[in-house]
Amino acid sequence: MSDLTNHKRDSLSGRTSSAVIFLHGYGADGNDLLSLADPLGEHLPDTMFFAPDAPEVCTGNPMGFQWFPIPWIDGSSEEESRNGMLRAVDELNDYLDNLMVDYGFEAEQIALVGFSQGTMMSLHVAPRREEAMACVVGFSGRLIAPEMLADEMKVKLPILLLHGDQDEVVPPQSMPEAGQALQEAGFETYAHIMRGMGHGISPDGLGVALAFLREKLGYEAG
Repeated sequence: MSDLTNHKRDSLSGRTSSAVIFLHGYGADGNDLLSLADPLGEHLPDTMFFAPDAPEVCTGNPMGFQWFPIPWIDGSSEEESRNGMLRAVDELNDYLDNLMVDYGFEAEQIALVGFSQGTMMSLHVAPRREEAMACVVGFSGRLIAPEMLADEMKVKLPILLLHGDQDEVVPPQSMPEAGQALQEAGFETYAHIMRGMGHGISPDGLGVALAFLREKLGYEAG
């Protein structure tokens, strides 16, 4: 059973045909990304939005949470970082399984939207699950252990990567590196460069993500 603290927003229409799950970055919390439900929800009226807090209090920012330690930020060891990630993967998989049972969602009705460390979690977890989700949208992150993807993946799903070309936290080169590995593994992969953007989400990036989510969650054009 997952112990992740959950935050959610109901669908605007009162009907529910899909779910977007936000995975926040290092040192933030679920509410940090759940605010995106306001601009997105207007155009995804039958979608519920969820945003769990990561499982660990953040070493570098005790007011926030982390999915796993980051050695070059918080001084943790590579072993601590890897073990933390493995625990977080289990927690996130439990959370997703419980969400599907509690709300009756099928995997194909769920989109993961990650930012930074949340993108790393999304890109690692989604391909290794038993059933393919609708899609992954990953802002300002990277693909962990790309050399392991082809051997460990169980499903393929559409993936959109977005990255600011002025990102000072996660190098912009991380996007084409992830995209190449995903394409080589056979994933339907798209990319968008957020011009002049640092480590964040630009209005144009959010617009591209919205169009992608509308398509993959089954909304009609228009």
